[in-house]
Amino acid sequence: MYQVDVLIQGFPGRAVCHGGLGWSTITLMRSKDRVILLDVGAFGVRKPLAKQLKIHGVDPSDVTDVILTHAHYDHSINFTLFPSATIWIGDVELNWAANEPPGFNPLPELYVRELVQSSRVKRIRDGDRFLPGFVALASPGHTPGHLIFVMDGNEVPVVFTGDAAKNRAELLSLDVGDTEDHEESIETLKLIWKCWRAKPGTLLIPGHDLTMVLDAQGQPQYIGKREASIVAWFSETLTEATTFDLCAKH
Repeated sequence: MYQVDVLIQGFPGRAVCHGGLGWSTITLMRSKDRVILLDVGAFGVRKPLAKQLKIHGVDPSDVTDVILTHAHYDHSINFTLFPSATIWIGDVELNWAANEPPGFNPLPELYVRELVQSSRVKRIRDGDRFLPGFVALASPGHTPGHLIFVMDGNEVPVVFTGDAAKNRAELLSLDVGDTEDHEESIETLKLIWKCWRAKPGTLLIPGHDLTMVLDAQGQPQYIGKREASIVAWFSETLTEATTFDLCAKH
């Protein structure tokens, strides 16, 4: 039903002195009549996202649907770049986000306001089959109205976890960081595992990590190669730069 391409690879880390990196996964899905983005990233990813869309032959005006797992800035802000798209977001999530006062948190207040007011926004709830081959499942914890999405219309199903399971470490440890409700997050992790194990070969695309599949022993195995680095200018000229590889083996 859909061709699936990860455009922007999520990264399972944070800056030590400068807050979260905000490097979240962005996935493109295409069928004969739909062009869908699941999560759309933050400001810092705009140039790489534009490049990836061009590589895949997609103009921003071609995007028919944007699906948001939750309202945090690193997953939601760039919905404004897709003027023809219907924006799908959880009803519980948007109500919660709209009622939060401005604060030192990952909610982009002005963008949340636009989501509330926009006629392009469609609200979805637990169990909704809102697009062909997609079902939304309530996954509270990271945020109260977070949704995960199971794409079961393809021969190989895909589970999109957003930040309900940000990375492989959270899945394996059955523990999470950065959550509004730790106990709810643990129950959500159990739901994710149930969905993942439901059909052999199911892919899992997390919020901040590589795509994974379960091996013969039921353990998560990465698909693809991690790419992440930072270039810094510590010298007196722009011709001298230092590259820091963020994927080094440990």
